[in-house]
Amino acid sequence: MNEKIFREYDIRGIAENDLNDHSVMQISLAFGTLALRKDVKKIAIGRDCRPSSTRIFDIFKNGIISLGIDVIDLGIITTPILYYSLFNLDIDGGVMITASHNPTEYNGFKAAIGTEVLSSSQIQALKNIILANDFHPKDKDGKLTKNNIIDRYTEDLIKNINIRKNIKVGVDCANTPVGLFARKVFESAGCETFPLFENPDGTFPNHHPDPSVEENLSSLKNLVISKKLDLGVSFDGDADRIGIIDDKGNLVYSDIVLAILAKSILLDLPNSKIIGEVKCSKVLFDEIRKNGGIPLMWKTGHSNIKRKIKEEKAPLAGELSGHIFFSDKHYGYDDAIYAALRFVEILSNYDNKLSIILHDIPKMFSTPEIRLDFPEDRKFQIVDDLADELKKLKSEYSLINIDGIRIENLNSWGLVRASNTQPALSIRFESNSEESLEKIKNEVLNLLEKVSGIKCKF
Repeated sequence: MNEKIFREYDIRGIAENDLNDHSVMQISLAFGTLALRKDVKKIAIGRDCRPSSTRIFDIFKNGIISLGIDVIDLGIITTPILYYSLFNLDIDGGVMITASHNPTEYNGFKAAIGTEVLSSSQIQALKNIILANDFHPKDKDGKLTKNNIIDRYTEDLIKNINIRKNIKVGVDCANTPVGLFARKVFESAGCETFPLFENPDGTFPNHHPDPSVEENLSSLKNLVISKKLDLGVSFDGDADRIGIIDDKGNLVYSDIVLAILAKSILLDLPNSKIIGEVKCSKVLFDEIRKNGGIPLMWKTGHSNIKRKIKEEKAPLAGELSGHIFFSDKHYGYDDAIYAALRFVEILSNYDNKLSIILHDIPKMFSTPEIRLDFPEDRKFQIVDDLADELKKLKSEYSLINIDGIRIENLNSWGLVRASNTQPALSIRFESNSEESLEKIKNEVLNLLEKVSGIKCKF
């Protein structure tokens, strides 16, 4: 078995190689073993629409049932629907078969026991159960039942949404399972809806399902401009990440989306803690503070943020990648459809277009998240070495080491962190001018080359 599929936040690999029939059965028995040690008796399982998902589901549920655990088959759904089931069905956990935004040949698992997604250490525990062949003995078979929960979930989504005027929304379903119900949700909420690529097709024939990459949003941009829509929304492969296009066809970075959401929430919940991960703009944290909130910077990763939002009793959290988490009027997990509805609700309270509203947010110059290939066995040490070098220099920058190393001064910041999912460093820079952006970028990359001996160009 390829041990690298057991990652920081989930299990993911090439479906026909890393997740062949034997490997899937072992993962199933390992999860069932871990679940039984937590007194789990019944779980829900959902899957996305990838060509490999039905095969993987059939094998995985057979392994779970063989250990005496009952299974509820939720069918083809999104990851947020799986999360919803954890709070609204009589179950003790759940598993979503998905590779999120990865290409069609990938697949994987996102899993939870109780209402908590598995931690990094629990994912490693699954691997160790397999390596030690430490499976729970097979028992009398559990029961398999089906539950079509989509209607119940969609009703729950809109129960507290109040859209005050007609908003014209382009909805790019990206041939993912969200196409099964997105049109109905937005229309039921009162939006004039213009859908794209509704038919679920795990080969993703129209574009790659990653809304954080601007080139994937060209069809949505064209739709928004040609139909004169108020905004466009798009989703990743399992609909837990959102992308938003304004009325001019411009991508709105998710940390700025989060700033707009935070301002609205803080009107009703002043002094609340709002969480952003380390790749988020300084503007986000400044805007939270300006609007009467308490900004908290935290580690990247949906499982890290889910635990932090619960620990801090924060009403809202988010990541640059498009994961947005509401515990305000919701359950504390990341759901892109729900985030879109909340955003449209806010927009309906303004007379101005979204592009005009964005003028009130300070303009910064930034790079997108950049990934530079670095050796897997050196990437964490290189970040430590960079931090040591920065400390020696006693530079103008302050250092934040929540997750990797983030350096800041009044005008600029830069982040270098080891990716938890790839042999790479994740890097981002931001400043209040193009000149200072180039300055911090060159300073950090030169130091990175010095400590690593690897040429750093992008």
